Amino acid sequence: MSEQTLSESARKVQAALSVLGLPCQVVELPASTRTAPEAAQAVGCQVGQIVKSLIFRTQTSRRAILVLVSGSNRVDERKLAAIIGEPILKAEADFVREQTGFAIGGVPPVGHIRPLPAFVDEDLLQYEEVWAAAGTPNAVFKIDPRELPRITGGELIKVR
Repeated sequence: MSEQTLSESARKVQAALSVLGLPCQVVELPASTRTAPEAAQAVGCQVGQIVKSLIFRTQTSRRAILVLVSGSNRVDERKLAAIIGEPILKAEADFVREQTGFAIGGVPPVGHIRPLPAFVDEDLLQYEEVWAAAGTPNAVFKIDPRELPRITGGELIKVR
């Protein structure tokens, strides 16, 4: 799929990947990749190889926090709050779009409208390759998970 045939949001992610020097190729699939099981089925991988890009909002300072999570894991919000140093809430759809430029279900690890503090689930590192959202509910790209902390400035953590 050429960059010209990608949707506008997917093109933004492809451009961000190129700026970062990554050879990753964004693809838009006919099937939804909005949830980890849908994405795994669409690309033919294990659910754990899907990178869920979750946005949380800190309760006091109202900052957006990006957490990249293995598709088979759930975030222990108390543990994350302790790492961040203040209580967190799941971000609402409007807040996610305002902070990232993307809608829930298509939030990528890169290409946001502003830099976000990031945390990366260390369980992703058990895979040779993982698949992340690329701006829309049916756009994804494959990446070496060891690149995720580098490209996001993220800290590796245990999320569960």
